[in-house]
Amino acid sequence: MAFISIPSKKSYEVDLNKPLKNCLASNYGGDNSTFNAEAVAEEINRMRSNCISKNLDQKHEQSIELLERYYDVITSLEQKCPQHELQINFKWKDAFGRGGSFLLSTNTLSLSSIVYERVCILFNIAAMKTQIGSMLANEGIKNDISLKLAAKHFQSAAGIFLALRHITPTIGQDLTSDLNSDVLNTLHTIMLAQAQELFFFKASNDNMKDNIIARVASQCEEYYMDALKHLPILKLAGIEKDWSAIFSMKQSVFAGIAEFHQANVCQSKKEFGEVVARAQKADDCLKAAQSKGGVYFNNSYKNFLQKAQRLLEEARKDNDFIYHARVPEEKALDPIGKASLVQPTPLPTKFRPNVPDPFANLLPLAIQQATQKLESKKQELVHQETATLRELTQTLNGVLASLNLPASLEDVVGTELPASIREKAEFVRRQGGIDALEKLVNELPNLLNRNREILEVTEKMLEQEETTDNNYRAQFKEKWSRSPSSSLTGVFREHVIKYQSIIQNAIDADKKIQKKYNDNKDLIRLLSQDDNGILKAIPDGSGNGSDLLSSPSAKELKSLMNEVDKLKRERDELEEHLKNAVFDDMKAKFSAALSSNGSVNEDALGVETIAEIYAPLQKQVRDSRAKQEELIERIQRANEQFSNLKRMSNQGDSHRENFLTRLVIAHDAFSELMTNIAEGTKFYNDLTTLLVNLQGKVDDLCFARKTEAEELVKAIQNEIVSRPNPAPPSAPSYHSKPDDKSKPPRPPPPQVSSASAPSSASAPQSAPTSGPTPSYPFAQPYPNPYQPYYYPPPPLPPTYSAFANPYAPPQQNPYPTQPQPNQQQPQPQPPPSGYPPYPNPYSPYPQYPR
Repeated sequence: MAFISIPSKKSYEVDLNKPLKNCLASNYGGDNSTFNAEAVAEEINRMRSNCISKNLDQKHEQSIELLERYYDVITSLEQKCPQHELQINFKWKDAFGRGGSFLLSTNTLSLSSIVYERVCILFNIAAMKTQIGSMLANEGIKNDISLKLAAKHFQSAAGIFLALRHITPTIGQDLTSDLNSDVLNTLHTIMLAQAQELFFFKASNDNMKDNIIARVASQCEEYYMDALKHLPILKLAGIEKDWSAIFSMKQSVFAGIAEFHQANVCQSKKEFGEVVARAQKADDCLKAAQSKGGVYFNNSYKNFLQKAQRLLEEARKDNDFIYHARVPEEKALDPIGKASLVQPTPLPTKFRPNVPDPFANLLPLAIQQATQKLESKKQELVHQETATLRELTQTLNGVLASLNLPASLEDVVGTELPASIREKAEFVRRQGGIDALEKLVNELPNLLNRNREILEVTEKMLEQEETTDNNYRAQFKEKWSRSPSSSLTGVFREHVIKYQSIIQNAIDADKKIQKKYNDNKDLIRLLSQDDNGILKAIPDGSGNGSDLLSSPSAKELKSLMNEVDKLKRERDELEEHLKNAVFDDMKAKFSAALSSNGSVNEDALGVETIAEIYAPLQKQVRDSRAKQEELIERIQRANEQFSNLKRMSNQGDSHRENFLTRLVIAHDAFSELMTNIAEGTKFYNDLTTLLVNLQGKVDDLCFARKTEAEELVKAIQNEIVSRPNPAPPSAPSYHSKPDDKSKPPRPPPPQVSSASAPSSASAPQSAPTSGPTPSYPFAQPYPNPYQPYYYPPPPLPPTYSAFANPYAPPQQNPYPTQPQPNQQQPQPQPPPSGYPPYPNPYSPYPQYPR
């Protein structure tokens, strides 16, 4: 039986280990320590090598299983890894050995796209199914098991080709011709036609009713007619002719078979005239099929032809002698109904659901992106609320410093170091003092420069790749068919711009830190000394104010200072709660939404969850603000009363109080600087990790694009070299002969005088020669193409012989008479001295008898 199979696409070896390992480790290595990215990458690389091996048996079920398992893995990988991070250059050849569109001149295409790899593997799965289906169908039409399996494979292949029609446009690239949408639709139609044919033979083997078999055969005819109409789209060199013959034959075959069985139906209804008409049509169609198919018209079809001929002969005989029914014309026959028993098998979500998925425990890409967005919103909210708390604390510290609290309560004597100043100095010394702070401040520029250099190198790599691509595109023009760099590097460029903005904000923050450090470094250095050194630097006070400590205003201020310390401790705890809040079940919520809706609405779910967790904490921040405002009013009121008492008792010393206030401000600045620098150092280190990760992905992209460009350049150059040489240019018009193609008149013979002419008796006649005419003096010239008319040469002088030998001695007759007996023949003379011997081109004439 003549059943068509589709050849598989061929590919080349690709090392998946490094890019896969980097992509998986960067996205999942830190979150799940049990996931072994290196082992998974090696397993996927081994699976691909097996799928593209030359030793792979194209007509075995195990080969399909290998391809389906690999397809399931890369489909899962596509859902777990971002496309722009997985830069692997996959190279595949056209299944039919031809190029793609007019922009794709080669039959090989390389793309850095996991979708392209998945499409090519899926095409090969369908191709192998057609090969196995054709093998089973060609084993024989009487084997029901083979017919069922072959029909199953053909329908599955049809479903895959139909699915590929919707997948290939998402690649956004001109592909090879076998992945063209029209070609895939044609292959889908062919597979359905062949599956329908197998169901026809199954129905025929089961001896089903003629009306059913007729409808099934009529549907076969329609499928093969559609396949024949779409066949020119394939343009398959060397294959198209056979396929056209097969499909044209089968269309006629099943048209004849349908008419044959419908004639039997008419015979059962005693419509004898229509029996003759349909039997005649069946005979005509089957004979036409026999002439079209040649060797493809097998014994099964021949049997139907013989049956149709017998039916026609018997129907005519019976009708002519018995029934005499009117035989309708062929165009008057009602069309036969159609019964399609096949349909393309839908593409499954997973070919091998029972095979373990190495990425099963990893979050799908949609959930991962939703989680990242939610985490980003969380960090933004935490940063906002934390900044609010710190701003409130700085405002409170500024108010207390302006009032010299609590130092003014402790410095009523004026000769001792206030306890609050002693505690603040101890805190500064415990943190390393000015030396530790200066070291940290000096490290920030180095961290900044490191990150800026990494980002500059990454940006330069992208620019060089785009410049190279643009140069090739300008050189090869429409032959440079790969995707432009701008369509592939857009995500990376957005990351570069985002990180540049982040670094600029970090530079501004570093400037503020440097300014605050310069403004307070002298007093921070003083606080870094011991208590005696600080006490010596503080101006002395005057008087004895120990009685002021027992005043109601002083007691109230001490109580308020305790409340201030309590408020600060509460804010520290609140800040920790803001930072450590977690979303326990968000991944489960996102997974449930993805399963039910097919997508994750992160905005709706995220806002609801953030409000649920952070609403109480945000309320505490607002309460802390209101409490501080009330506390500041009470502090200012009590301090005013205490200051009045100090002025009344002459205990005030503005110079000493100002100095103590500056020490408090320096302590607060030191505390803020240490916190800010620690956060800045962590920020720069985290940013370095992100930038190195981005640089690695860009490097993978540039390497893949470089390899792809080299292969495309090689393919274009090979095509140019293999192209036939152009025809030589035509001669200019002025090189052509004149329009007047008539031959010039033959010139008259030269006029020779009787004195110089030899006698007719003694002069032998010259033999005709076939070579070119030697150039004699005054010889006839060639026609001049630049003169419209030919002018004969002037007559020869009377004393000149046209047949004279230029090398003969003077006065020698070139045609001597026949020598007399005993007469010596003259010997030829040598050429003059100084000239090389020159052979005489004219051989002596033969001697004639008297």
